[in-house]
Amino acid sequence: MSKVDAILEEARSHLSRLEPHELHGLEDALVVDIRPAHNRLAEGEIENSVAVERIVLEWRLDPAGEWRMPGFDAGTTVVVVCNEGWASSLAARDLQRIGLANATDLVGGFRGWRAAGLPVVQGGSQPVV
Repeated sequence: MSKVDAILEEARSHLSRLEPHELHGLEDALVVDIRPAHNRLAEGEIENSVAVERIVLEWRLDPAGEWRMPGFDAGTTVVVVCNEGWASSLAARDLQRIGLANATDLVGGFRGWRAAGLPVVQGGSQPVV
């Protein structure tokens, strides 16, 4: 097993990852899209998701931080979405480490969501920076 695979496996051992249909039925979750702008523009977005650049993710989602975005607290379920569900696992692990105990990610990422036939809206929303 490569070192990256070991790190990913360790990160996922602390997550209650969601399948696309589980996320679709979930209310009161904050869905955070960390995909690059060009992917969001070309492929679309999950409705009501919030685009947050990965480089500022921890600062904008630190539940006690002065740079946090509004609309969530330490008890909020935060679901991180990337292209295929790899980078989002590492990001969700990092969010747990800063105090979001209910942070997790989407199995298969955005592309898994779309492949499951779930609704997609036009992409290109401005990210939280």
